[in-house]
Amino acid sequence: MRIDLAELAAPAHTAIVTQECQGAVVGPNAGLAALAHEARREALPNIERLLPAARQAGVKVVHCLVQRRPDGLGGNHNAKIFAIGDGSGSEMAITPGTPGAELLPELGPTPTDLVLRRWHGIGPMGGTDLDAVLRNLGVTTIVAVGVSVNLAITNLCMDAVNKAYRVVLPRDAVAGIPTDYATTIIDNMLSLLATITTTDKLLEVWKQP
Repeated sequence: MRIDLAELAAPAHTAIVTQECQGAVVGPNAGLAALAHEARREALPNIERLLPAARQAGVKVVHCLVQRRPDGLGGNHNAKIFAIGDGSGSEMAITPGTPGAELLPELGPTPTDLVLRRWHGIGPMGGTDLDAVLRNLGVTTIVAVGVSVNLAITNLCMDAVNKAYRVVLPRDAVAGIPTDYATTIIDNMLSLLATITTTDKLLEVWKQP
């Protein structure tokens, strides 16, 4: 089936959702160094290119961040991933108010951006008001960027499809580890849920008059 990307990602009904583009996850001193290194190699530079073009075109920008109290109250404890970034003072700490819990400054936020924070879960659709916010904005297409293809990006794509959104995934603006594994997931699973594209193709669409 041929997809018209210009129609699918038209600014009037599209939001770009950044996932966990924050200090503790992809910053220069992130606890998961391998993931941060992979994200900073390609995905983050491309997200930096996408966001100004999105804003200028009128695409909504929503940043989804994760945070956790130092004592862990209200957060998940039922999977290994939740023991990472437990707020204990490590570089991976995601305690509210710390650099690890904040959006990377090179990505914003600007006054027109929205920032949503979650206390639990592995994705923003179930852990924040993302669904309600997007519907209030008139959004029907989500452009998902950030990390990681291993967990949160995959979870976001699945949840978005389950809630009847159309999903666009610029493959060079997401990251996972190992790199070959992330490529396999995109090609063999996420391609069944989302329209796979590139940063350059989205920039072409959003720069059109």
